[in-house]
Amino acid sequence: MFTSVLMIEKPLTPVDVDFVTTLHGDDKVSFIVLMQPRGDQDRLLRAIDDVALGEIPEAIREGDEPEGDDARGPAEKALEHSLKALRAKGGTAVGQIVEDHPLDKLKTVVEESGADEVIVLTAPHFVEEFFHRDWASRARHKVGVPVLKLFAHNE
Repeated sequence: MFTSVLMIEKPLTPVDVDFVTTLHGDDKVSFIVLMQPRGDQDRLLRAIDDVALGEIPEAIREGDEPEGDDARGPAEKALEHSLKALRAKGGTAVGQIVEDHPLDKLKTVVEESGADEVIVLTAPHFVEEFFHRDWASRARHKVGVPVLKLFAHNE
């Protein structure tokens, strides 16, 4: 069985689920999903990304997003939704919320699980990607397995 560690920051859409579950054809895939709640630490960068994408209303709403402990509840719901969707497509899926040091946690999960790859599925983050500070760019130097960067779809 092929094992993929899937890093996400919001619930998987049906398009995202279809995409990640068909990446390896008919091979069985096991997913370990790491969900990081969105927090205050990257609010400005998210707003800049929204403006760059022409999504001005989204940039304005960034201030309304829960943060800290308030973000954990929505993140848990998003994780559970994503795990159910992956399982419904025939894969096995487990997951956890990651709050501190996501790349350190990623490295540990890859090592402990013997994962074959990492898939980073996020919205575009132009500022971080330009400076190679996004999860995928930083993970490539840390985990020792192939890292695939995919852009999440919006519903």
